[in-house]
Amino acid sequence: MRLFLLFYADFEVLIMRENKFQSDLIKEIKELFPGCIVLKNDPNYIQGIPDLLILYKKKWASLECKKSEHEKPRPNQPYYVDKMNGMSFSSFIYPENKEEVLDGLQSALRSGGKARVSKRK
Repeated sequence: MRLFLLFYADFEVLIMRENKFQSDLIKEIKELFPGCIVLKNDPNYIQGIPDLLILYKKKWASLECKKSEHEKPRPNQPYYVDKMNGMSFSSFIYPENKEEVLDGLQSALRSGGKARVSKRK
C-alpha cells in the first residue's frame, strides 16, 4: 500500500507540473497574440489530438504539451502533430524547447509563410 501511495504521489506531482506548464503557456500565448482563442482539447474524445488549439485571426495552430523533453509521446500523438503541422502549425512543446516553438508559432500565425520547428527527438 505504501508503494502505491508513493507512486500515486509522484504521478500527481508529474501531472501538476505539466498542468502548471500548460497553464503558464496559455497565459503567455494570450499575451503574444492579443485577442486569440486558446482551446484545451478533450483527451478522451480523439486519442492523440494535441492539447491546445490556438485560433488567431484567420489562422490556427496546435500544441501538444509535455512536462519535459524526455517524456515519451502517447499513442497517436506524433501522428496528429505531424498531420496538423502539414495543415497549419503543430508541435510538441516542453520547457526545454518552448522559446523555439513559440518563435515558430509567431512566424506561422503572424506571417503568410509556414514556420518549421525541429522534429521531436
